[in-house]
Amino acid sequence: MNALGPIVLCAVAVAGLLVAEYRESRRGLWLAKPVASAAFIWLGLASGAPGSGYGGWVLVALLLCWLGDVLLIPRDRPRVFKAGVFAFLLGHVAYSAAFLTRPLDPYGLAAGAVIVGVVILTVLRWLGKSLPPDMVGPVRTYMLVIGVMSALACGVTAAGGPWAVAVGALAFMASDISVARDRFVRHQFINRAWGLPLYYAAQLLLAKTSAVL
Repeated sequence: MNALGPIVLCAVAVAGLLVAEYRESRRGLWLAKPVASAAFIWLGLASGAPGSGYGGWVLVALLLCWLGDVLLIPRDRPRVFKAGVFAFLLGHVAYSAAFLTRPLDPYGLAAGAVIVGVVILTVLRWLGKSLPPDMVGPVRTYMLVIGVMSALACGVTAAGGPWAVAVGALAFMASDISVARDRFVRHQFINRAWGLPLYYAAQLLLAKTSAVL
């Protein structure tokens, strides 16, 4: 399995994506973002995702996240944004299903749940009244689902699974903080400057785990 191709493609596309974000180029976003996200699907396929139950669920998650990425490109269409959030929510459900196919360490799961729970409550309190009324429910539901996914990932790693499972899931969750700040608190390039590379690194890590689980 040669992982270099998709990783290089993703890195180049993310660099182009950051340039497009900085220049606020809609055309650049539509060109770079789908390619960057397709790269982590490629890595999942190259890692043998279709060959196992775990990998199959990971591949479903990657495909749903690709869809979510595309749906989040428009900034002035709230319904499309909600559809993108829903696609990501389903992606986290698929990742959770993948992790449930693996052994779980109860202590690692519990520790992960506590840490993730504290982070989620802190983020929700920080967002506070910045959330539009019609987004309070969807955001809380989304945070709950990604929290469950991240806690399960910690349980998998603690049970002897690869470190990339927990690191990838937690990095994914952290990158979502940048999205929340950009959408609901303050729209600034700095949010995407750190959030996008972290997000794509997380997806590559999770895609690569298909080769070892």
